[in-house]
Amino acid sequence: MKRFFSICVLCILVIFTLNITASCKNLDTESLNQKNCNIKLNSRDYQPVIPLNKNINSDNEGNDDVQQSIASKIIRFHIIANSDTKSDQALKLKVRDEILKYISPKLENSKDINQSREVLKQNNKNILDIARKVINEEGYTYGVASTLSKVNFPIKTYGNITLPQGTYEAYRIVIGKGQGQNWWCVMFPPLCFVDVSKGQASYKQTEKQMKNVLNKKEYNSIDNGIEDLDNKNIGKNIEVRFKIIDFIKKLGI
Repeated sequence: MKRFFSICVLCILVIFTLNITASCKNLDTESLNQKNCNIKLNSRDYQPVIPLNKNINSDNEGNDDVQQSIASKIIRFHIIANSDTKSDQALKLKVRDEILKYISPKLENSKDINQSREVLKQNNKNILDIARKVINEEGYTYGVASTLSKVNFPIKTYGNITLPQGTYEAYRIVIGKGQGQNWWCVMFPPLCFVDVSKGQASYKQTEKQMKNVLNKKEYNSIDNGIEDLDNKNIGKNIEVRFKIIDFIKKLGI
């Protein structure tokens, strides 16, 4: 009789409660607060955290000093599209590819920021000619201009580094009206040639290049921790199970 009752209950549960649940194993305490098991840190979502027990004003002053020190050691590269239409954004990337193909061999062996600056000045005309050639071949009549100057930028992330808001020296290519979104990278040290989509391999290369010009404190201030998160997620398993199976096991059927 008990077995018959158990089977009846089982049938009812199959009809009304059959579902699949996923549970995450080996998640640390912080990860358990997330709703999804597949947890990834998007570099665009990174925000610096200010401890509550610190003096915010003095921290800001210190951060400003670090930012200015970092800015004095790097050159950023920005290509600004004519507009945000798909065609203009695609054109921007084609211009980028051809410029980087040309300038990469000339910059990858630069020993310091001054040498990189001179390389850019000496090759500026050729770079603009390349950009014009691509634009014309794609059927556009946009003009193109370049600047090497100090510009104020918001916080920006590139792979495993996040540069704080502030004024940086930047080599900029402006296509047409220059009213579209820009593509950017760090030109010195030469990170424009690192494929940040390749995960751990690119993170190591970026770290190596940045540490060649930044001291430990400066590098730590821009390391956004995405590499550590990726390492933690390696080997984590997702177990899929039926609730009904758990119930059957409890009944001993």
